[in-house]
Amino acid sequence: MGATFVITLREAFEAALLLGIVYGYLDRIGAREQFRWVTLGGALGLAASLAMGLAVSFLSGPLLDAGPDVIGAAVMFLAAGLLTWHAWWMRQHSRAIKGQLEHRIDEARRAQRLWIVGLIAFTGVFREGAETVLFLWGVMAEATDAVGWGSVAGGVAGVGAAALLGWAVFRGGRRVSLARFFDATTALILFLAAGLFSAGVGRLEGLGLLPMSPQLWDTSWLLSDRSLVGSFLAGLLGYRARPSLFEALAYAAYLAGAAILLFRPRRPAAQVAVVGAGQRAARG
Repeated sequence: MGATFVITLREAFEAALLLGIVYGYLDRIGAREQFRWVTLGGALGLAASLAMGLAVSFLSGPLLDAGPDVIGAAVMFLAAGLLTWHAWWMRQHSRAIKGQLEHRIDEARRAQRLWIVGLIAFTGVFREGAETVLFLWGVMAEATDAVGWGSVAGGVAGVGAAALLGWAVFRGGRRVSLARFFDATTALILFLAAGLFSAGVGRLEGLGLLPMSPQLWDTSWLLSDRSLVGSFLAGLLGYRARPSLFEALAYAAYLAGAAILLFRPRRPAAQVAVVGAGQRAARG
């Protein structure tokens, strides 16, 4: 439930931000009559995302029949990698997204084709929805028990919280720190991805593709990872009551590597430009 809440909160909020930027800019340039294209594009993007989710659910059956543990491990590694890449991409490009969207709208306006804003809304919403489907597929592959209504509730709560945050940003927005929101959710996604990677390593041990390593500890007497709270922490932070040595090492290594990638200090753009110019001059 915790993992589905974080994933849907982050992805739905990014979609809400995109739509809010488009609506807000159209309002500023006096093109409110084009709101209908944004609404239509967003609705179609949501419908396409739901259709993709149904298709993945339908196709995952035959895949799992071909080898559930192998496919499950592959999905976990894929989801961990995509989560980390997505978090890195957002940290690198989030500040430029607004300018890029407004530039595309200006180009559409000059070409007298403002219906293109509907396409912008569709691609943005569908991209976030498709990423959500893939990430949740990885979370479901990691789950040892049927998560059922708990995951559904977590997803619905995440979408609801994202809608409230989106409303707060665009109605009374200066009190909401987007930088802190993305830093906090990126940190949670970091733990989530590390847990998925560790669980994938555990699957490989179970399949005999990696040698079995000794169990490091057993805290199931205190908190089982099959209990309600334990499964919540397992999905959100990668908690394991009986981790093997390889699982613990994989978790720590992935967490450290991804943290360095995501949270290392970024050089100011001006400094980067100066360094790049100096390097070009040295080569010349």
